Amino acid sequence: MEFRYLGNSGLKISEITYGNWLTHGSQVENETATRCVRAALDAGISSFDTADVYANTAAEQVLGDALRGERRQSLEIFTKVFGPTGPKGHNDTGLSRKHILESIDGSLTRLQTDYVDLYQAHRYDVETPLEETMQAFADVVRQGKALYIGVSEWNAEQLRAGHALARELGFQLISNQPQYSMLWRVIDAEVVPASVDLGVSQIVWSPVAQGVLTGKYLPGAAPLEGSRATDAKGGADMISRWMSDEVLTAVQKLRPIADDLGLTMAQLSLSWVLSNPNVASAIMGASRPEQVADNVKAAGVKLDAGVLAAIDEVTRDLAEFDPRKTTSPETRQA
Repeated sequence: MEFRYLGNSGLKISEITYGNWLTHGSQVENETATRCVRAALDAGISSFDTADVYANTAAEQVLGDALRGERRQSLEIFTKVFGPTGPKGHNDTGLSRKHILESIDGSLTRLQTDYVDLYQAHRYDVETPLEETMQAFADVVRQGKALYIGVSEWNAEQLRAGHALARELGFQLISNQPQYSMLWRVIDAEVVPASVDLGVSQIVWSPVAQGVLTGKYLPGAAPLEGSRATDAKGGADMISRWMSDEVLTAVQKLRPIADDLGLTMAQLSLSWVLSNPNVASAIMGASRPEQVADNVKAAGVKLDAGVLAAIDEVTRDLAEFDPRKTTSPETRQA
C-alpha cells in the first residue's frame, strides 16, 4: 500500500480507501462485512469511509464493530453528515448547526471512537447559511470530535466559499468526495483546478463506474442475476446510464490494455483515477473479501502517458464532462 497527503495537510491516507456504501448494513451480512474489513486491513488499507445515512446509520455501526480492537492511531476513519437519518423528521437532515452537532455524537457512538479523522458535508445545503454550517464544523474540530473537515460533491464555487470561511474560523477544509471514473469526468473542468488552488484533495467514489468498468457486463447480454444492474435497491438506476451496448462495447476495448499491463480491468480503472495528482485516494467497496485483495493491487501502479492516451481514445467520447448535463446520481440517495 502507498499513502498520499490529504490536501494541504500533514494527514496521510491510503491510496485505496475501503468504503461501505450500499454494502454494510444492507446488501452484505455483517459477518461477511467484517471479513471484508479484515481483508482491507490485511492488504494495508488504513482509511475507511462511511456515512450516517448509509443503511440509515447501520453501516457506521457495522464498521465500528469490525474495527473494534484495532489501534485507533493507525486508522483514518471518515464519515459524513447531511442525509436524513433516524425517523427522518424535519431537523434530521441538512447542515444546520443542530443536525451537525447531534449527528457527530451519533456517528462517534456507532463507530465506537472518540473522534473521526475526517468529517464531511455529504452535500451542499442550499437551505442553511454556509456561515452556520462552517461555524458548526469549527466547533466540532475544537471539541476534538473531528480532526479535519471535508465535503462531498461540492462544485468549485462552493468549495471556494467554504474554504474561505474555514480559514477565517481557524480550521482546514482539506478534501472533496466526488464521483470520478473514466466514464464520469465532471470534476476535471472546474472542481479539480479550484481544488489545486485551494490545497484540497479528491477522495473519489465509484472509480469503476458501479462495476461497469470491471468488464463483467457484456454488450447484447443480459446482466448476471444478483449483480448491481439487477438490484433495484442496490443502485440499478445509477448504473443504467452506462448499460447501453455502445458503452459496454467500448469498455471491452479496455481489456487488451489491462492485459498488456498484467492488470484486471478493475485495477486499471482504479489506477486511472489515481493517476490524477489531485486524487488522494479511490474508494473501493466489496461484497466479498477476495475483491479487496484483488483490487488493492492497483495501489502504486503508475500508468505512463501512452497508456493514458490509449484509455482516453477508448472512453473520452462516452464520458460525462459537463456538470450541467446531470446531477451526480448519488445525490438522490446519499
